[in-house]
Amino acid sequence: MYREIVVQVEADSTSVAILEDHRLVEVYTEKAPHHQLVGNIYRGRVENVLPGMQAAFVDIGLEKNAFLYVRDAITGVVPGTGPDQEVAIGDVLKQGQEVLVQLVKEPHGGKGARVTRQITLPGRYLVLVPGVDQVGVSRRVEGEEERQRLRKMAQEVKPASMGVIVRTAAEGVTREELAADARALVEVWERIKQRTAQVPVPGLVHRDHTLVYRILRDHFTGDVDAVKINCRETYVRAMEMATLMVPELKGRIALETGDLFAVRDIPAQVQQALRKRIWLKSGGYVVFDHTEALTVIDVNTGKYVGTTTLADTVLKTNLEAVTEIARQLRLRNVGGIIVIDFIDMVSAVHQETVLQALEQALKRDRTKTSILGLTRLGLVEMTRKKTGRGLWAEMQRPCPCCHGTGRVLAEEAVAADARRELELLTARSSGTTLLVEAHPGVAAHLIGPGGVGLARLEEKTGKRVVVRGVETFGPEEVRLREGDDSVQDAPVSPGQVLTVRVETPHASLPGYAIARMHGFVLEIEGGVPLIGQEVEVRVTRVWRTHARAVPTAETGIS
Repeated sequence: MYREIVVQVEADSTSVAILEDHRLVEVYTEKAPHHQLVGNIYRGRVENVLPGMQAAFVDIGLEKNAFLYVRDAITGVVPGTGPDQEVAIGDVLKQGQEVLVQLVKEPHGGKGARVTRQITLPGRYLVLVPGVDQVGVSRRVEGEEERQRLRKMAQEVKPASMGVIVRTAAEGVTREELAADARALVEVWERIKQRTAQVPVPGLVHRDHTLVYRILRDHFTGDVDAVKINCRETYVRAMEMATLMVPELKGRIALETGDLFAVRDIPAQVQQALRKRIWLKSGGYVVFDHTEALTVIDVNTGKYVGTTTLADTVLKTNLEAVTEIARQLRLRNVGGIIVIDFIDMVSAVHQETVLQALEQALKRDRTKTSILGLTRLGLVEMTRKKTGRGLWAEMQRPCPCCHGTGRVLAEEAVAADARRELELLTARSSGTTLLVEAHPGVAAHLIGPGGVGLARLEEKTGKRVVVRGVETFGPEEVRLREGDDSVQDAPVSPGQVLTVRVETPHASLPGYAIARMHGFVLEIEGGVPLIGQEVEVRVTRVWRTHARAVPTAETGIS
């Protein structure tokens, strides 16, 4: 498998893409001067202790207070409690107490950041855990002999009264390399302790490294074939980092000019990952639905009909979907609970084949995942550790029209609400005219065919009603206000020359077509051949709800 890391530096941001066999599997962006918050260490003050939630809120200087759960608040043995006893948050923290915390989950939406008092400092081969005296080895190191070798060396190089976790990248390294990494991490921790005494509360004590440093530290291993960078300054810094961390690999780092992302079609792959539906090569497709509580993934055969039996078609589609789902989970950075609805499989052998394929596909994912198996409904339940905001949250914002629901009210429903609001306005209005401004589609429903709807409104309210379509309004946006006799019903006048887009044939006048000016209907005589075009027309007659026009000589039809 060909693995490549691509670094694209722009004026206001740095983006890193990780590709496997030229397909995008992970993408990260850091906007200047802002940096990722996860990994930062803060000096904070406990604002509230909530026994009912077994948590506390800590002021660390961000817009919202950070959330500290009781398990993350314990840094050692709590007096008066045994290892099997449940610890109360009140036994660990008091209001007003100063604490040193590390941010583990960025603020998102209305939620503040999540923090822990269990500080960890990642290095190239080790993770230093200052508050715990223990040694661990990454579960991704599979060989038992290698695990024992690494554990023994880690015990030897471990700083006194501190813990270390051996990272996957340490496979095959020497004792001297582990010891050097441990010494570097201890130096960082000593600097953090010194700075802690100098930083006011609340305040930032330690900022995690830049994106490029983190990528080289965590991802640049022997199975990476190339690192391409488009900025000379960043390239020079990357070579310096590689010289310190992986001197044997620095020859794989290269400076490459131009738009590296565009050449590799990365923007298109990112856009695809923001869509709900992902098509498979066979013709099947996968649908991703992100909710507040979990992510739901649905697999469908789509246009794929197979060549043998139904069971074989279903199995092939599910297996193809497994590869794409594993890739999309990494690319979208999906975290939390995940439920996958594969196409129903009757055969228990086929079910087990798909589960094993999913486990195998997820092995390349550095983020911790856990497959819980099939439910009685045939759904696959799994979890993936949250490591920051997902791609959709990073690159998208809630729609101002639908407010994040993904749907808007139908034009008929908006028009019905507008009528009710109009009646309420009538009861408290002393004027003779009411003005309604709405999206053109809603305005058309209010006016009705031939002005029937407008006539009913005026009959019911006992007032003159002027309806205007405003193209800049959202689908659900309606504005009602009092007007006076100077308010014009029509936005056009006889003899006026306009440039309009001819939209559809007229429903009842043969040869006529419809155009709109700010939602106001124009009947274009002889306009059927011009549908879909922008043309110049001259207004001939004007009514309250519509006008009639003819193409000018310049248009070619008169």
